[in-house]
Amino acid sequence: MDRLLSMAVFVATVDKGSLSAAAEVFNISPPMAGKHIRQLEERLGARLLTRTTRRQSLTEPGRLYLEQCRLILDQVQAAESGAAQLRSTAKGKLRINAPVSLGTVVLAPALTRFLELQPEVQVELILNDRVVDIIDEGFDLAFRIGKLTDSALVARRLGDYRVMICAAPAYLRRHGTPRHPDELSEHQCLGFTHWSKKGGWALGRSETPARGWPVSRFQSNNSLALRMAALEGFGIVMQHAAMLADDVAAGRLVELLPAYCPPPRQVHMVYPRDRQPLPKLSRFLEFALAEFGPDKG
Repeated sequence: MDRLLSMAVFVATVDKGSLSAAAEVFNISPPMAGKHIRQLEERLGARLLTRTTRRQSLTEPGRLYLEQCRLILDQVQAAESGAAQLRSTAKGKLRINAPVSLGTVVLAPALTRFLELQPEVQVELILNDRVVDIIDEGFDLAFRIGKLTDSALVARRLGDYRVMICAAPAYLRRHGTPRHPDELSEHQCLGFTHWSKKGGWALGRSETPARGWPVSRFQSNNSLALRMAALEGFGIVMQHAAMLADDVAAGRLVELLPAYCPPPRQVHMVYPRDRQPLPKLSRFLEFALAEFGPDKG
């Protein structure tokens, strides 16, 4: 038998004053109500109620057990109410994973606007450039750049991820301005660790494949660190266009080789399958599609 149901029958028997009245509450027969209480008594090894033809009364173990039953049933009801509320209202913590450059420059500012719209939602944004296991690592949602491999996840298409190649004016004064990808072998190309594992800079229309580049004296797994190194005039950086655009507009960096940049890559939101996603996730999906959907360029 369901122990929680047996507890509820016991509490109702005490509150209503009889087994028959408790049975009506749960739409069961009085003998079945009595069976629920007997099962509790057998499990506890103690009588809970003393019954005569005219009245029933609690035993001492029964009084103690009644208090605990009330507490347990109240906690269960509170837990169920909380879960139901999560299903009806956008609230709770939303854990999001994203690549560093995309998360820092594009996603973080948008998240502040989302939080203003959803005052009962909290966001934890974790940024790194590895492919996380959403379920094992407890994420509600992740942003992925490039080809998707995990078909077990739901994917929603967003806009494109475009890169720029840039260097500081001071660097170009010292080392010259490359006009063709083949000339980059003579330059200090700042190395992004995640790209080097895939073969380096893959630039278009180059007579010499770029997969041997760069052998850089400065490598990092963090795009922000590479941007700072470029701003210091140490080398040429290739990173997310949104991260470098303000520096180019302000003259701190100069865009190079725009015709040879790798083609834009698709960006997706991915999340575990759920027939009824929690409102906190549904609201964010709607928001993100409005902010970054394919039609947003």
